[in-house]
Amino acid sequence: MPSDVRFLVGLSLLPGIGPARFQRLLAHFQEPERAWHASEKELLALGIEEKTIPLLLEKRRSLSLEREMETLQRLEVSIVTIYDPEYPARLKEIYNAPPLLYVKGQMLRQDEQSVGVVGTRSPSVYGKELAARIVPELVQSGLTIVSGLARGIDAVAHHAALSAGGRTIAVLGSGIDVVYPAEHRGLFNRIIKQGAVITDYPLGTKPDAFNFPARNRIISGLTLDSWAGLRIPLLPARCAA
Repeated sequence: MPSDVRFLVGLSLLPGIGPARFQRLLAHFQEPERAWHASEKELLALGIEEKTIPLLLEKRRSLSLEREMETLQRLEVSIVTIYDPEYPARLKEIYNAPPLLYVKGQMLRQDEQSVGVVGTRSPSVYGKELAARIVPELVQSGLTIVSGLARGIDAVAHHAALSAGGRTIAVLGSGIDVVYPAEHRGLFNRIIKQGAVITDYPLGTKPDAFNFPARNRIISGLTLDSWAGLRIPLLPARCAA
């Protein structure tokens, strides 16, 4: 499908347009620009709630797609869409695959060999030691470490991967310009030099609690199925950050 990234970014900013509706719009109109300019009648026919449509249309009128793209360029944020060859193949297979990803750093083909290491924000000393010991072994096996940049086990996993000279990917539950927690700004900057920070949330999105379960689907979708059990009981996976 031909794609104009401006319109794909614009669609991601509209209220009431989640991944499923995003895909429905593109499947119906085939071209992102046509989906962006959908009429009120067409939006209703595609299942957008009547009460949402005035908000959607107002947001569409107020948005400058050119300014949005300029901001992304200034922040050195790349857009990888589900139609691009560099979009992670495994991620396409999950339910409600994100139509686009905001990326700082670089995702490489070798990142297809990855494992998720996530856990509690308040780990025991033993839990942190275990994560710090396991992650370098995974890195030495050629695996990219995927986690969520949160306090606790996530941070230990990222730091251990970087210190071992490996690659790591952080998946955010916020916009890529909103580092959460704020004290991980230094870690964020290290990751983009030795991996990537990604999110499907638009610029400015705050780290609200309900964002994190949806974020976790991306962590799972990026990682090897055969390693899905690595959510070790001592390092339980979070439902929220």
